Amino acid sequence: MPYAGGVPLETPFGTLYGTNITPHATTGIGRWSEPDFVRAMREGVDRNGKHLYPAFPYQHFTLLPDDELHALYAYVMTRTPVEYVPPANKLTFPFNIRPLLAVWNALYLRRHDHRPDPMQSAQWNRGAYLVQSLGHCGACHSPLNALGAEKRDDYLGGGYAEGWYAPPLDEKNPSPVPWTTQALAAYLRHGIAPQHAMAGGPMQGVVGGLAQASGEDVDAMAVYLVSLMGVSTPDREVRENQSLALANASRTDSATPAPSDARERLPSGASLYIGACASCHAEGRRASSGTALQLSLAVAVHEGDPSSLIRIIREGITAPEGERSRWMPAFAGALTDEQITALVTYLRTLAPEAPPWRNVSEQVAKARSSS
Repeated sequence: MPYAGGVPLETPFGTLYGTNITPHATTGIGRWSEPDFVRAMREGVDRNGKHLYPAFPYQHFTLLPDDELHALYAYVMTRTPVEYVPPANKLTFPFNIRPLLAVWNALYLRRHDHRPDPMQSAQWNRGAYLVQSLGHCGACHSPLNALGAEKRDDYLGGGYAEGWYAPPLDEKNPSPVPWTTQALAAYLRHGIAPQHAMAGGPMQGVVGGLAQASGEDVDAMAVYLVSLMGVSTPDREVRENQSLALANASRTDSATPAPSDARERLPSGASLYIGACASCHAEGRRASSGTALQLSLAVAVHEGDPSSLIRIIREGITAPEGERSRWMPAFAGALTDEQITALVTYLRTLAPEAPPWRNVSEQVAKARSSS
């Protein structure tokens, strides 16, 4: 049932389960006053004084003004009450000792209001507020320190979420085709955009939420994020031109877009590409077709970490329940670890500006053991 909790969240410290935030009097938050709710949202402390784990991003919600917290409280308190107790968290020692979170808060929790930048437009400032607060994009897209706190000096510099790599959203963004405001807004709203890969993994849930947001708010987020990625550079232009050239070549060069020397050095991976991928990806995505994006344009091939590409190959991409969407089959049951390693190693050659990934086989084994 909606808002009843129980959704698992994998972290480096163990598994956390979403809590029941329906207004049920005993298993939910039905007895919480509005001050109780506000304290949880801003301080990470529940009605009974118990510290909440910062996987619940209260460190971002400190930016919410009183009127928005009032609106959120009114909304959750008018949902359908559900009697449900989620599973107990499964965390390793000493992270299962909640009182230690008081130390975490003392070190990393900042209590402050959002302050608009007078040098920027109202739309940019709205986007900054949404990305930093309710959107809490940094929870996945910023690197974390050993205690799970975002590194403030590398905001949106790339991170990890549930075994997936969340790429940088700053000037280090690895997208082979630079994002425009229009393309990013479409991606955030629909999970797909021209010349960009479709959303997979945890990002699908984000898109599902943003699909219900106003178009003006999603556009504002796109304006802010594209500004962080910076202006075009010669290196970016080279990467874009090379990627587009390989994408165009894939339609005429025996369905193998990589340079010939890569096909000669990595024949196993090239053969796997022809057998498992080319029938969709070599054709190029079109609006009304069942074909897929040419992989030289897929950001997962250009990222500094192969985690997301491995996950996509192993688990595929499925449409959210009850929705129609593009999809990709899972190959975990069809390809061995050795074959996935060979395929991933070959696909990396579609990013000629990037060095080969190291330890791909170890990453493949890790993905299998965690799935």
